[in-house]
Amino acid sequence: MRQESASPTRHLRVHRHRGHTVLEFRGEIDIASAAEITPHLDRETGRPGARIVIDLRRIEFFDCSGLRLLYRARHQVLEQGGQVHLVCTHPLTLRMLRITGLAGMLPPRPTLEEVLGVSLPAARRTGR
Repeated sequence: MRQESASPTRHLRVHRHRGHTVLEFRGEIDIASAAEITPHLDRETGRPGARIVIDLRRIEFFDCSGLRLLYRARHQVLEQGGQVHLVCTHPLTLRMLRITGLAGMLPPRPTLEEVLGVSLPAARRTGR
């Protein structure tokens, strides 16, 4: 079940989906947008037992500030005994994740459904 979303900044949309908090990053994630996102990220990832999904499918640009946000989120969630997952399909971002080793610590998945273990009907999976 998906609950209504909130957009605390133009670069972040937060919503609940199947018992998880989805943090959907949007647009250009750089030092300025990271400063806007950080307090909202901390609020969501600092909850004990949080189940977080960070969704990067709607980003246009992602630099080291974005990598710091991912590392920060992962650290905070795991410290509180929660779970954190990553959805990412952007080729350059995937490359950055691999090069920095963050992909090994926070393995990216291509869809929210895959992260949440949702099985789609065959027609939706194949696009027919």
